[in-house]
Amino acid sequence: QPESEVFEITDFTTASEWERFISKIEEVLNDWKLIGVSSGKPLEKGIFTTGTWEEKSDEISFADFKFSVTHHYLVQEPSDKDGKEELGEDTLPLPMQDLLCMNNDFPPRAHCLVRWYGLREFVVIAPAANNDAVVSESKCNLLLSSISIALGNTGCQVPLFVQIHQKWRRMYVGECQGPGVRTDFEMVHLRKVPSQYTHLSGLLDIFKTKIGCPLTPLPPVSMAIRLTYVLQDWQQYFWPQQPPDIDALVGGEVGGLEFGKLPFGACEDPISELHLATTWPHLAEGIIVDNDVYSDLDPLQAPQWSVRVRKADNPQCLLGDFLTEFFKLCRRKESTDEILGRPAFEEEGKEVADITHALSKLTEPAPVPIPKLSVTNMVHSAKKKIRKHRGVDESPLNNDVLNTILLFLFPDAADKLADGFENRASTSAGSNPPPENEDYNLFSQFKSAPSDSLTYKLALCLCMINFYHGGVKGVAHLWQEFVLEMRYRWENNYLIPGLANGSPDLRCCLLHQKLQMLNCCIERKKARDEGKRGSVSDRSPGGASGDGAKGGDHSGDNPDKEKEFGKSWESWSDSEEEYFECLSDTEDLKGNGQENGKKGAKEGSKESVNLKPEGRLHPHGKLMLLHPGEPLYVPITQEPAPMTEDLLEEQSEVLAKLGTSAEGAHLRARMQSACLLSDMESFKAANPGCCLEDFVRWYSPRDYIEEEVVDEKGNKVIKGELSARMKIPSNMWVEAWETAKPVPARRQKRLFDDTREAEKVLHYLAVQKPADLARHLLPCIIHAAVLKVKDEEALEDISSVKKIIKQIISHSSKVLRFPSPEDKKLEEIIAQIMSVEAIIARARSLKAKFGVEKCENEEEKEDLQRFVNSLLEQPEVSVVGAGRGPAGSIIHKLFVNAQRVPAVPPLEEELRRSGSQEERRQGVQSEFPPPTGREVILRTSVPRPAPYSKALPQRMYSVLTREDFRLAGAFSADTTFF
Repeated sequence: QPESEVFEITDFTTASEWERFISKIEEVLNDWKLIGVSSGKPLEKGIFTTGTWEEKSDEISFADFKFSVTHHYLVQEPSDKDGKEELGEDTLPLPMQDLLCMNNDFPPRAHCLVRWYGLREFVVIAPAANNDAVVSESKCNLLLSSISIALGNTGCQVPLFVQIHQKWRRMYVGECQGPGVRTDFEMVHLRKVPSQYTHLSGLLDIFKTKIGCPLTPLPPVSMAIRLTYVLQDWQQYFWPQQPPDIDALVGGEVGGLEFGKLPFGACEDPISELHLATTWPHLAEGIIVDNDVYSDLDPLQAPQWSVRVRKADNPQCLLGDFLTEFFKLCRRKESTDEILGRPAFEEEGKEVADITHALSKLTEPAPVPIPKLSVTNMVHSAKKKIRKHRGVDESPLNNDVLNTILLFLFPDAADKLADGFENRASTSAGSNPPPENEDYNLFSQFKSAPSDSLTYKLALCLCMINFYHGGVKGVAHLWQEFVLEMRYRWENNYLIPGLANGSPDLRCCLLHQKLQMLNCCIERKKARDEGKRGSVSDRSPGGASGDGAKGGDHSGDNPDKEKEFGKSWESWSDSEEEYFECLSDTEDLKGNGQENGKKGAKEGSKESVNLKPEGRLHPHGKLMLLHPGEPLYVPITQEPAPMTEDLLEEQSEVLAKLGTSAEGAHLRARMQSACLLSDMESFKAANPGCCLEDFVRWYSPRDYIEEEVVDEKGNKVIKGELSARMKIPSNMWVEAWETAKPVPARRQKRLFDDTREAEKVLHYLAVQKPADLARHLLPCIIHAAVLKVKDEEALEDISSVKKIIKQIISHSSKVLRFPSPEDKKLEEIIAQIMSVEAIIARARSLKAKFGVEKCENEEEKEDLQRFVNSLLEQPEVSVVGAGRGPAGSIIHKLFVNAQRVPAVPPLEEELRRSGSQEERRQGVQSEFPPPTGREVILRTSVPRPAPYSKALPQRMYSVLTREDFRLAGAFSADTTFF
């Protein structure tokens, strides 16, 4: 039958899962070029800490169970080629030589296998998933067999480890193979320590039993011992940083904190523990007695001491708290009105219900400066409104705090007299040149505000109020008072102090620009109101920028020009002003210099007789008018309108939206030429009978081309003409020139409508929510924090902190340059500043503990200072002179004092029971507590397993802490002669 012919062939050569797993391990070892003889120089002292460790990883799987394979290795310079030839047949693999090397015992920072076995390179195979674990014995053995076969097949001399049990237990078994030799790595991990292994003699017994050496006099065992003592209570040192006294702020004497200064320092001790490691690096077997009855291991006699400090996790620091709390404001959603529970800025309208008041306000003459000054007035009127809406005591900020802050922000308000104020205002408006120092100029990198400006002070006050005086409510309250103050100053022509003169500085934050804009408006309005009263004109005397903006040539022509600016407006006679006020339209038209360019010079000069020049600043100096031949006068021009960042953006968007069509282009040109037209009108008024060429020569000298020409009589004359772009038909300049009338600046339509702009700014300020405010001012706060950290670091002089501060500055300047930086990046900056604060606080804490300042001997003081600095920067610092050096004796005292603290009786009995053995063994119980950790490394080189085998390295490491006992052994055997 057909079915009986079907038969199955089992192919026994197909690889099983296990064989595939082994071949994958071999593949990885091949890829990483770990096969063959490993060569290298003996390890130098301390290289495990100073050298760089790297790792490579890969993933392999056994059936569907994934393992990660990681190669850890110390990066070393390639050794000389000759080294390889010297390697004889008997040379041991490098890892076996490392087992006996004593230069790197107890490295402060390293992989646990490096600490336990002293290896410079090894491969670990561990379950890939964190929660997976190889627990059953058969699986462990299977993995061990796999690595054993893989090592044999590839001839790899790098030790291979397999991680077994749960990850937290850090249990590894492994193997290393060489020509005719093999080392097995084994481990014991217990929770409870068998009492016979708490001392050296018990550990030596285990070691010797494990080696099972057949020789009768055993070769000597060398030992390295380290005892670690932990100091936790600094009884005699209270933490020096006092929390700031908030009540003191109100009374005007500022205690730990001042408005305008950020606090600094940790509120708790940032150093939680000091670990002292006393080490006996090289002891022969019979030298020291350490058994359950007696011990020679006195920490004071240890030849090496090293110290590390344990830092408190995220100690609470004042500057960090200020920054984080202020940053939280950025996430609030409420508006000022919602927070204060009333519409903040509507009261004024309700009080003046009668419309006639509004009209009479318009017709009244300009207000005379009121001697009683702003802050107090403002505060009283604000108080009245607040009282209407809520109980007297409900105000988030109390009066004293509010008044202190307002006087700090507006120092000019302290002078009650108006004339005193006038003088103060001009100086405090920032006319003094800024200091040319790197810290001061940080604001342009951070896009914050200069550190002596109102914006910067406001940021610091809001930060302080947010932290100490009513949080977000306090912030909303102060902001409302601030906006009321701004309106008051605008209405009464008082300049805002603490802002640089001139147009808004685009390097600063938008809020600062807005305040500068408001100041510009106040300045213009003030000048105009004074002009109406007949004392001076409608423009600020210092308005040089309008002229400075015109071509570069004329500025150098007249060295006295600056002085003359000041005089220019005032030097107009009253009669002149009256004459202009009475000028009728017909006369105005008659004087229109439109035809001047077209008519001949004669007609032009006739025409110009009818026009009386006006609005002259000063003669140009070099240039003469082409046709009348009179000197060319520089006119008084309107300054171009100052712009803040957002207005510039708005304008560019509008211009961009006009598109590329002819109409759009024409409209764009008209919009952009408003300033040009105004300057042309001023020029015509100042220079009757002038033509476009005259204007171009002054305004844009590059557009007037002069060349030497020989005339009919053979004389060289300079002939000039307009540039090609000026001759383009229907050119914008020509069009503008033709439409321009001779109108002096003071009678032109204002280029800059200060009333409208000021109202815009005031509205902008009024609608800011606390969150918007925090976003605007965060760069100022970061700027202030960086300066604070710099100052504090200068007192301590810590090199690592200097580097971090540089990084913070470069990081911040990249992040803050953009309009709305991401929260995550801002958090990073704040975290960096906090970490620096913590480092400086640690330095201060250690200085206090080691009494650096009290030290009288200069050399000792320097040594201690160096010691403290290295404690901050290095994982472990060795103490010069061990227990007898200056630092050692201080550490000894610290432990002695901590031991003297009387313990609570029941605790004492418990200690006596548990520590009775320790006390019997250690006579130094009173000075040092029982060691928290005991580490012992035992090494020897013996033939195993037979007396005639090769002598090979054996090593056992043991660590004993309060609830952990581990033995890690590496035992080598000869595989040829056994």
